[in-house]
Amino acid sequence: MAYAAFALSDPSGIPSTVFPAAEFADQQYAEPHMNSGYGFEDIIGTSPALRHVLQEVAIVAPTGATVLLHGETGTGKELIARAIHKLSPRRERTFVRMNCAAIPSGLLESELFGHEKGAFTGAVMQKKGRFELGDGGSLFLDEIGDISLELQPKLLRALQEQEFERLGSTRTIQVDVRIIAATHRDLSAMMREQKFRDDLFYRLNVFPIEIPPLRKRPGDIPILVKYFVSNVCERMRKHVTSIPEYAMQALVDHPWRGNVRELANFIERAVILSSGEELCVPVSELQACSETHAATDANSVLQQAESRAIIDALRAASGKLSGAGGAAERLGVKRTTLQHKIRRLGITKTDWQ
Repeated sequence: MAYAAFALSDPSGIPSTVFPAAEFADQQYAEPHMNSGYGFEDIIGTSPALRHVLQEVAIVAPTGATVLLHGETGTGKELIARAIHKLSPRRERTFVRMNCAAIPSGLLESELFGHEKGAFTGAVMQKKGRFELGDGGSLFLDEIGDISLELQPKLLRALQEQEFERLGSTRTIQVDVRIIAATHRDLSAMMREQKFRDDLFYRLNVFPIEIPPLRKRPGDIPILVKYFVSNVCERMRKHVTSIPEYAMQALVDHPWRGNVRELANFIERAVILSSGEELCVPVSELQACSETHAATDANSVLQQAESRAIIDALRAASGKLSGAGGAAERLGVKRTTLQHKIRRLGITKTDWQ
């Protein structure tokens, strides 16, 4: 079924794209035609950008090399990591996942390396860490950019030497684990700001893969929409068989800042709103969301410019805030105003030194 063109027109009386029930049930969406046995069953799309990513996955997966996935939130980094594991010789062993941003920094070391009974208050029993649990398999470290500077040297040693000690123990544990890391952050910029260690970055960046945002592969949106509608209808026991062309065009044109995750949630809401066989797409929500994002982007640009001006003034004044030649005088603002802006923008001494 072709999706190349959807004419934008008035909703009343326009034709709909019809999805026969049999097509919903039978069609395979795990493109590009790499189904069972290839590890791409859950990765949906046919766009050149996605095909390029899957080609890189197929190349690196059998090697055992460390992989660094970079992409915006919601682009499917974990799905790519699982595909790498499934295509590797470690496929029969454990795939261990850890979101570094979801665990308090004080507990992160214990989660990674484990601890002995009595190692700290509340450690009532011995616990294995993710490195130990992933021995022989793959360890997916999501949001690696959120690991603190204090913990990064210990992580680097575990990556390089494949050994570590549990908290509260002096016994060195050897493991054989493949690392797949992911982040939405700009690690190169974090290195320049001394927020991420250079040596850790180079150790992780053996084989980088850039995962494109959904707005850069709009041709995949109709396929994803059909897939999500099918899944939600099956779960909710609904029978949606068509989508108005104007609605599909609106879905394709939307920037989807939350990427595939945002699209999936939006389609679920649309199915809930649908009382008949035609998908009820709240297009007005998409328009309102686009306007909000446009305003947010404008504010972000202004904040970046303001931050840059303050950092330049602080650098020229050698960090001096007030008085003759101070940053406040250079910017033509009061010292208290400048201090407020510095706090609001999160400017630190490291930024201007």
